[in-house]
Amino acid sequence: MSKTLTSSEERKQRRAERAKSQATDAPHKKGKLREWFDALIFAVVVMTIVRSLFFDLFRIPTPSMEKSLLVGDYLFVSKLHYGTRTPITLGIPFTGIYLPGVELPNTRFPGFGEVERLDAVVFNWPADEGPIDRREHYIKRVMGLPGESLEVRDKQVMIDGAVVPMEPGMQQTWDVIKTEPRVQLSGTALAELGVSQVIQTSEPSIVRLSATEAAAEEIRGWPWVETIRPAIAAPSPGLTALMYPGSKGYTPDNFGPVPIPAEGQTVTFTAENWEFYATPINRYEGRAFEARPDGTFLIDGQAVSTYTFTLDYFFMMGDNRDNSEDSRFWGFVPMSHVVGKAVMVYFSWDAASRLPRFGRLFSLIK
Repeated sequence: MSKTLTSSEERKQRRAERAKSQATDAPHKKGKLREWFDALIFAVVVMTIVRSLFFDLFRIPTPSMEKSLLVGDYLFVSKLHYGTRTPITLGIPFTGIYLPGVELPNTRFPGFGEVERLDAVVFNWPADEGPIDRREHYIKRVMGLPGESLEVRDKQVMIDGAVVPMEPGMQQTWDVIKTEPRVQLSGTALAELGVSQVIQTSEPSIVRLSATEAAAEEIRGWPWVETIRPAIAAPSPGLTALMYPGSKGYTPDNFGPVPIPAEGQTVTFTAENWEFYATPINRYEGRAFEARPDGTFLIDGQAVSTYTFTLDYFFMMGDNRDNSEDSRFWGFVPMSHVVGKAVMVYFSWDAASRLPRFGRLFSLIK
């Protein structure tokens, strides 16, 4: 005879069956370690997407942009301003690890702006080796735009013959001529103007220092200062050989005029101008340019007298004019190497004082 359950026993059995069913259907609760791991993976993925497509983060390692940008500044760099550049290599983002021999087409999404004069731009250093997006990052100021002619005359930058004034954050080297050689300039007063180093020249009455134009004008009015003038580098074989191009006899303070190529621009080669165009054509346009001893020119083995450029090029200079390796030394920056526009200092660390520069936090870059 089968056993008959009481109503009380039936209710207990039903509750037990429901509890067993719920326990079977309930998801397995993650451990704390797994939760932290999943959160970390999610954060890495989001950061990779943001840094690849929208904004990237960079640190200023050298004084080439002082006083505008300081060593220890950490920057937000917008890739949206000029358009995000698609990856050129396959590998781990933001590292030197990539698959050699595989290069993807270099394309760029539309941006909401164009590269303009005086923009602070991050780019891959053209003189470096390897794929474009794995080259070292530099930051400089745009001084010359595609299709323009740039010249530096006694430190003064000129575009198509017109003077480009120094911006407030730019500095250069000056010679201070004192009325009395034994007089010492006030170190405290110089420090207040942002001048941290004074060098005595071979002439007892002349000292040399780096300062902004505003600071130089302030020093000009000091007692015992007869005048202050730009310190012009004298030509020398060793110096001029470092310039771009090395055969023109230029110096950092007297340079050019140099024609800057533009996309769609057709140039006619001459004995005077071909050296300006040889490196862009060979290195960035992917063609084989040759200037022959008889005064003729070849591209990919074919005799030519003209060439039409496929890229825009820019002339970059550091704000710290006499402490900057820039386009005066290694030439133009093609658009294919441009990463983005520096827009904000989000953090700044003063290594000398071992303290943050709180006044620079979240400051916009001019």
